[in-house]
Amino acid sequence: MDKRRFLAAASATTVLPLISAHAEVRPASGAGILTISGAISRSNRGPLDPLLDPLLANQGVKFDKALVLDAAALLKLPAVKIQPVIYDEKPRELAGPLVTTVVEQAGVALHPEVSLTLKAIDGYTVDLTLRDMRRIKMIVATHMNGQPLTLGGFGPLWGVYEADKASDMQDKPLKERFALCPWGLYHIEVRGG
Repeated sequence: MDKRRFLAAASATTVLPLISAHAEVRPASGAGILTISGAISRSNRGPLDPLLDPLLANQGVKFDKALVLDAAALLKLPAVKIQPVIYDEKPRELAGPLVTTVVEQAGVALHPEVSLTLKAIDGYTVDLTLRDMRRIKMIVATHMNGQPLTLGGFGPLWGVYEADKASDMQDKPLKERFALCPWGLYHIEVRGG
């Protein structure tokens, strides 16, 4: 994996300092690329600011606190590799941490009924429980075939799993198999727990 290019592309700004008194989360040193909000116990930023967070605000996201992760934080998490056959009908190696591992960084109670809404840059959303996430082994992909995912493509993050191998998806047309896989993932809202 070319981590240097991924980190360079994502390190243009600094995330707000740690605000949660009981959290052990360090502030991100690079550009925040994934925001986790809702039923979390660890945070490193305060409330949504409509002026500074226009994409989140325009998509109706609201929060009092959030955990913002940069590329370096995501790359420190254990990566899982999968090889789904994607839209071009070719197998591609995708790598990144499990969604469950990512939300655990925000202090999310990993109860099966906890619900997650994954939101993409274009506003596309997917709602799944942690039980579903564990069953399908969804990852937050940061790399495809060893290269960082890019903005304008599937990235910089893609919530994805091996949908072509899942019993409830494998018989669907290829373009429908990845309906639960938001590319351009940038926000996860946690409910319950």
